[in-house]
Amino acid sequence: MSLTRPTLYPLPLIGWREEVSFPDFGSGLLVAKVDTGARSAALHAEGISIKGKKVSFTLQLGARRYHLEAPLIGTKRVKSSNGISELRPIVDILIQVGSHQFDVETTLTDRADMGVPMLLGRQAIKGHFLVHPGRSFILSRAKKKLK
Repeated sequence: MSLTRPTLYPLPLIGWREEVSFPDFGSGLLVAKVDTGARSAALHAEGISIKGKKVSFTLQLGARRYHLEAPLIGTKRVKSSNGISELRPIVDILIQVGSHQFDVETTLTDRADMGVPMLLGRQAIKGHFLVHPGRSFILSRAKKKLK
């Protein structure tokens, strides 16, 4: 079974959940939900503080906590899945899914009550991947060898 669609511009296939890493922040992995119903990407962050044109926040990757500062791209009013609207800071983050790296404009928010710490919406995956809604971890986990 081929994992790419036969088109003029074949794109790799990803599952509805994938492990992502942040090359600029270290080697920790976290699970991201690929959500074609969401427009933008969202990342769980704690201690979010905007100071001028910078935003500082804490990101937990595995057992390590990273205290980070990034340029503030802007802010965006987002209505979450629970119906509450909030103003979120937007940062540009380099993410890696499998061997693919790309920049994603990401909103920072408290996702502690959500099932996964990161959401990749349509804008994040557009032009990079096709989504297989029935599979998980297509690109991000090593294939098991058959005996």
